[in-house]
Amino acid sequence: MATPFSRPLALTQGDPAGVGPDITLMAWLRRRELGLPPFFLIGDPDVLAVRARMLDVDVPLRPISIADESLGLFTEALPVIPMPAGIDVAAGEPHVATAKGTIASIETAVTLVMKGEALAVVTNPIAKSVLYEAGFRFPGHTEFLADLAMHATGQSVMPVMMLAGPKLRAIPVTIHIPIKDVPQALTLDLIVETCRIADKDLKQRFGMTSPRLAIAGLNPHAGEGGAIGKEDETIIHPAIQILRDEGIDAIGPLPADTMFHDEARARYDVAVCMYHDQALIPAKALGFDDSVNVTLGLPFVRTSPDHGTAFGIAGKGLAREASLVAALKLGAQLGRTAESRR
Repeated sequence: MATPFSRPLALTQGDPAGVGPDITLMAWLRRRELGLPPFFLIGDPDVLAVRARMLDVDVPLRPISIADESLGLFTEALPVIPMPAGIDVAAGEPHVATAKGTIASIETAVTLVMKGEALAVVTNPIAKSVLYEAGFRFPGHTEFLADLAMHATGQSVMPVMMLAGPKLRAIPVTIHIPIKDVPQALTLDLIVETCRIADKDLKQRFGMTSPRLAIAGLNPHAGEGGAIGKEDETIIHPAIQILRDEGIDAIGPLPADTMFHDEARARYDVAVCMYHDQALIPAKALGFDDSVNVTLGLPFVRTSPDHGTAFGIAGKGLAREASLVAALKLGAQLGRTAESRR
C-alpha cells in the first residue's frame, strides 16, 4: 500500500515501564482505521514484544537501521530502531537503569529530524524522577529538546509549551514553578517573547494568516483596575501594547474565568495564560483524551501525548491511545505545513 508521506515520524520510547509501549502498539493496530501517518519507534523491541503479550495483541515488529525503511514496512509491521532498555523492564516498575536508553531515544529522534530523515519528533511520556536519579540535569522534556536544538544549530532557542486540542489551544507563560513565584517570574519581556513565538509558529506551522491571541490576566478579574493586584496593569497590559504595535493580534488582559466558554473561545485562536494551571485546567477539561502537547519555538516539530507515564495501568490494557494518535496526526500535519512554507 503506497503512502503519501516521503518521510516518517520519529516516535521515542518514553519510559519503557510506563504506558508508552501500550499506546504505541495500540496506535499501530489502528493505523488503517485512523489513517495514521507512518512512524517508527526508537526503543527496545523486547519491551514491545513482552508488552504485546501482556496486552494479548499481535503486532509484528521489524528492526530498521535507517528511518526511510519504515515507509515500506509500516502497513505490515511496526518499524523499530533498536535502542536497548538496559534492563529487563517490568511494566509499572520504573528503574534508573532505563534512563540512558530513554535519553538516547530522544537524542536519536532529534538527530534524524534535523538531518531531514524524519518529518517530526513525537515523544512518549518520560518519568523525570527516573532521569534525575541518573543525573539528568534538565527540568523536563522541553528544556532538553531546546538544548539539543541549540547544539544542532548553534543558536539558542526559547521553547514554548502549547496544549492543542479540538476545542482549545492554550499556552502557559510560566510553567513548572510554585504559584508563589509566578508574579516574580512574570516579566514584560517573557510575555512578549512567548507571544511572538506563538504568532510565528501559528503562521508557519498551523497555516494561520493572522493568529488571534487572547491574553489572560494574572489576578482575579484581571486585577480589577489595580484593586486586586498591580501586575495586570504594570506588566501584562504594556506587553500587549508592544505586541499590537508589532502587528500581532493580541487582546487582553482578560479575566481568566470568562475566557473559556464556547462563545469566548470562538473569538481567538490561542489563549495565552500566565501560569501552568490557568492554561492546563481548561485545556484538559475540554480535551483530556485528545489534546496534544506541542513545543513551539524549536527548529523542528515536536508533539507529545498530553499525559504522563501512568505506571499504575501499564500493561493492563487500560491505557488509551487517543492522545498519542492525535500527537502523531498533528505532528505530521505541522511537519508538512512547515515544509511547504520553506
